[in-house]
Amino acid sequence: MKTVEMMEALSSIALFHGLTDHQLRRITDHLHEQTYPAGTKIIEQGKVGFGLFMIVSGAAEVVFEGGTGGKVVNMLGPKDFFGEISLLDDGPRTASVVATSATTCLILNRIDFISLMMQDAAMGVQIATELAKRIRKLLESMGGQ
Repeated sequence: MKTVEMMEALSSIALFHGLTDHQLRRITDHLHEQTYPAGTKIIEQGKVGFGLFMIVSGAAEVVFEGGTGGKVVNMLGPKDFFGEISLLDDGPRTASVVATSATTCLILNRIDFISLMMQDAAMGVQIATELAKRIRKLLESMGGQ
C-alpha cells in the first residue's frame, strides 16, 4: 500500500480524526501492512499486546473466550480498529480477533506510538481524547457511566 493510500486509510479512522497531514504522514512512516487468511487469529486473548490494528479490507470478529468457549461480541470491517489499549500499556489482550475472510491490517506498534507521542504532544492529546471517547462509549453501551 502506498503512503498516500495509508494516509487516506488513517484519516478515515475515528482515532486519527483531527490530525494534520503532517501528523498522519509521521504515523504512516511507522505502519506495517499484514494480510491474514480467513480463520487466522490476528490477536489472542490473554497474550501480551504490542500495538494497534486497523482493518483496511476484509472482516474479523471479536471473540471473548470465557470458561465455556468463545462468544462473538463484535464484528469488524474496513475502517474499524482494535488493540488500542495496547498502545498505552503492555498488558494482556482482553479478547481475540479472528479473520472471517482474508483481512489486511495496518499495524502501529506500541514502541513507535510512544516515540511519536513524545515527539508531538499535540498529537498525543488528540489521540488520547479519541481513545477516551471510545472507552466512554463502550462503558455507556454496557450500562455504565
